[in-house]
Amino acid sequence: MSIEIKAPTFPESVQEGSIATWHKQPGETVFRDDLLVDIETDKVVLEVVAPTDGILAKTLKEEGAIVLSNEVIALINEGAAAASVVEVKEEPVENNGQEKTASPSARKLASEQNVDLQAVTGSGKDGRITKEDVAHVGGSGIPEVQADSRTTASSSISIPVGDRIEKRVPMTRMRARIADRLLQVTQTTAMLTTFNEVDMHKIMDLRSEFKDEFSKIVENNGQEKTASPSARKLASEQNVDLQAVTGSGKDGRITKEDVAHVGGSGIPEVQADSRTTASSSISIPVGDRIEKRVPMTRMRARIADRLLQVTQTTAMLTTFNEVDMHKIMDLRSEFKDEFSKIHPGARLGFMGFFVRAATEALKRFPSVNASIDGSDVIYHGYQDIGVAVSTEKGLVVPVLRNAENMSIADVERTIAELGAKARDGKLTMEEMTGGTFTITNGGVFGSLLSTPILNPPQAAILGMHSIKERPVAENGSVVIRPMMNLALSYDHRIIDGREAVSFLVAIKEMIENPAKILLEI
Repeated sequence: MSIEIKAPTFPESVQEGSIATWHKQPGETVFRDDLLVDIETDKVVLEVVAPTDGILAKTLKEEGAIVLSNEVIALINEGAAAASVVEVKEEPVENNGQEKTASPSARKLASEQNVDLQAVTGSGKDGRITKEDVAHVGGSGIPEVQADSRTTASSSISIPVGDRIEKRVPMTRMRARIADRLLQVTQTTAMLTTFNEVDMHKIMDLRSEFKDEFSKIVENNGQEKTASPSARKLASEQNVDLQAVTGSGKDGRITKEDVAHVGGSGIPEVQADSRTTASSSISIPVGDRIEKRVPMTRMRARIADRLLQVTQTTAMLTTFNEVDMHKIMDLRSEFKDEFSKIHPGARLGFMGFFVRAATEALKRFPSVNASIDGSDVIYHGYQDIGVAVSTEKGLVVPVLRNAENMSIADVERTIAELGAKARDGKLTMEEMTGGTFTITNGGVFGSLLSTPILNPPQAAILGMHSIKERPVAENGSVVIRPMMNLALSYDHRIIDGREAVSFLVAIKEMIENPAKILLEI
């Protein structure tokens, strides 16, 4: 009698797999639970075992072949193996009055290694003794060690515990593939991370109020029906009852085409609205899985190359701190109108204070103001501060020359002028090159915390973030203060952690006590 061996049921998001390795070949005797083949998918490696004893009669898929979920991949002749396995027929093993069973392969190995099955603890279903259990006791698996064995929660690998005991296990195909893909990400992308927080109370209240009513609405004759947003929009425009539409999408999901078919008009020429991203002004039609391919601009391609270069050529680390902004904010509220009158073209913001604090801190920690050129470190006796400006074409960094000689009014006025030129696309190359240190403010976009990326060949960059009121301890009491997270990314090749942290603390102290900026202390 031939038994069909099928590929397993793949996870919902996996469409197909490929035959990785056949562990048994046609004509070989197999026992129940023997590993037959590994099937590799994009996400997991699945093992297929023999459902019964017999002889592997035929493999229907070669290694490397594509297989679908539950597709027949091999045949086992069950009866043909009866004679060869009769001597290892599965029988109960008496153990203190309790019936235990062992697989034929376990019995065969126990016979070869003179292992008493009554002394073996089964790890299989219902205490069934497997081949691995016998190998463990017989010495062909883990060495005999008088130590307990602990299992990691993530991988179920049994690791003996004792004096300097090690266990070397080959990496699984799935783990090796994951490792390769993760390594590829770090080598081919300029990955950054930005953080924020969200208050969920309104969503939770909404869910509590309407979840029962929502479930009733989506039910249709006891079955749940769903429709894509574009399908619902078209149904509304054409007065189509979605309950009368048969969905052709996944799990019966109603698509835009299903609605168009019922409405009798086919798919409209362009019934999808066009949305524009804030960063690039690219119009993207919204519909069922619509894509739009747009070549990179020269500026974006150049930015991409430089960012990728940073991740591949620097040892970038980021250190964080937080700063109490209430004194700066009080000072700004008190003098901003008078400041604008006395200094035309300048608005009293936060950047002036941070640039002044940075220039003073850079004097104390010259390595943060340095750069690497080949095997040399260049220390700069001046502070040219780059200020990141976001434009529709991408991020640009105009430079404040000799910022150490600028007043807060000079800084604010120059930033306003350079920012306007950046947005108009009128910055010159001279105005964007030669910086020794950069400040970027992700807080203007709502970022609570991020890891800013270096601006080569500079060795460090300061990241400002949004200001949020938080409870803080002050003189033994809890008070509400406007707090900002600061991040300093730095090249660890020339800046030690102690210097980076001390530099960031110096900026924090000056911002929290603005008099130190004016007095340069």
